[in-house]
Amino acid sequence: MGPVAGDSALQTPLAVGAESLETAGSTLRLLRSRGRIRGVVALLGPAFVAAVAYIDPGNFATNFSAGAKYGYTLAWVIVVANLMAMLVQYLSAKTGVATGRDLPELCREHFPRPVSLGLWVQAEVIAMATDLAEFVGAAVGLNLLFHVPLFPAGLITAAVAFGILALEQRGYRRFELAICGLLGIVFLGFAYDLATVGADPVGIASGLVPGFAGADSLLLVAGIIGATVMPHVVYLHSALTKSRVDCRDDSERRELLRFQRLDVLIGLGAAGLINLSMLFIAATLFNHTGRLDVGSIEAAHEGLGRMVGGGAALAFAAALLASGLSSSSVGTYAGQVVMQGFIRRRIPLFVRRGLTMLPALLVLGLGLPATDSLVISQVVLSFGIPFALVPLVLLTRRRDIMGSFVNWRVTTVATGSIAALIIALNVYLLYATFVG
Repeated sequence: MGPVAGDSALQTPLAVGAESLETAGSTLRLLRSRGRIRGVVALLGPAFVAAVAYIDPGNFATNFSAGAKYGYTLAWVIVVANLMAMLVQYLSAKTGVATGRDLPELCREHFPRPVSLGLWVQAEVIAMATDLAEFVGAAVGLNLLFHVPLFPAGLITAAVAFGILALEQRGYRRFELAICGLLGIVFLGFAYDLATVGADPVGIASGLVPGFAGADSLLLVAGIIGATVMPHVVYLHSALTKSRVDCRDDSERRELLRFQRLDVLIGLGAAGLINLSMLFIAATLFNHTGRLDVGSIEAAHEGLGRMVGGGAALAFAAALLASGLSSSSVGTYAGQVVMQGFIRRRIPLFVRRGLTMLPALLVLGLGLPATDSLVISQVVLSFGIPFALVPLVLLTRRRDIMGSFVNWRVTTVATGSIAALIIALNVYLLYATFVG
């Protein structure tokens, strides 16, 4: 191992201090030696990359539709879905740290080949549905900001996304910082809009009590869950942590996992606040003023501009664009992890980006309703969640795979219950759609 930054070429072994001996061979110790603040910040990042998938344009569509139509009633769904996401993403991060492998690799190694191939095929379909929502959302954001027609806006979105992906080729930290910057734009945009529009504390409190607004609301519930618990980042998170920080032993892995918990709490917590703010804004601005017909992102943008002001509409459009660009880039990266893990194949990220954006360009080129496409994509995503969660539960409960980091029984039960709930909800939706 070569000398770290700042080492002198004239140093001798006798001149190496106790701190250098402690950090030698340990990336964790080296990062922690940067100081109380910098040492912690250096260990954060993977959960923020995963978090952008939880505030993708599909969330805009489902959250604004839910708030406009049902007011604060479904706020509890966002909270529950976000808590589910925190548990799931932490387990994914733990899998990478404990095993040094990502979830698709473990599926390939421990499941029969037909099962592994089936998981890969469905993961690719889910990746396309994900990219549809993210890509279309970014194009709509460009259209709202600069009045660029949707199809050319889609081409511009592709070019910008290529640039963001190029950062990953130059090191994970540059990519993480770019994604965090875009996440910050989304957060600030909705913080401004919520402060401008306001919210009803009594309505918020009532919305946190579980309840439904009739059978019709179940479709949006499934959409909210599908837009919040994202299958592709369940796979991705384990890949982001598996070799990011080298640990010498289980003691260091446990220390690293403490920071992964903090990473998930901050990153996913911010995503949850953004999702809640979307619903609160829609509930206050549209539901409580009788505007129940706000069923599209464009209508939400127009309503903000007309009822609140141009600043609020601008913040909304900028947040939508940042959300689409960041989540689309992360989705493409996740697709690469899925393919490499399940079938040991790898194609250039730019080729994958070109292939996965084709359905979105088709939607834009044909002039199909953007918001309807986003909501449908989120429902499709909800059907893919069990195919990521069930393998995660089965693998993390096995001591021969996880070693001393094997799940506690209560963790396995909780994650299994999440998967069972989502499966039951999806079965009901299938019945209501095709039979009821």
